[in-house]
Amino acid sequence: MRRPIQWWMHFVAERMKFMDKTKQILVELAYALPDKQMIIPVKVDEGSTAYDAAELSGIAEHFSQINLNEDKMGIFGKMLKDPKKEQLKAGDRVEIYRPLLIDPKASRAARADKAKQVKNAKAE
Repeated sequence: MRRPIQWWMHFVAERMKFMDKTKQILVELAYALPDKQMIIPVKVDEGSTAYDAAELSGIAEHFSQINLNEDKMGIFGKMLKDPKKEQLKAGDRVEIYRPLLIDPKASRAARADKAKQVKNAKAE
């Protein structure tokens, strides 16, 4: 025969449901190389930062060139000033950016010089 549940146990059980449970949100972490891309869905506690999500995702284990402390990060293409302070919202996509190999201004100047040389060669 089952013993009846004490009346106060119901209240304790209900209270326990809400203790130590933080709301979690789902975000994505993205990193791309020319030949390999990866998007990792991550559940993080509400109030977590972009840096926290990057650490939890374990993406640095998949790509050895990632340095979470130095690489730039952004959310949906918008650069973050400090990923360790930027709190995430549900559905955010955190992107880790690779460092530039060539300065865009220098590259454009080199292309312009080359085009100028080709134009001068045709004119002669």
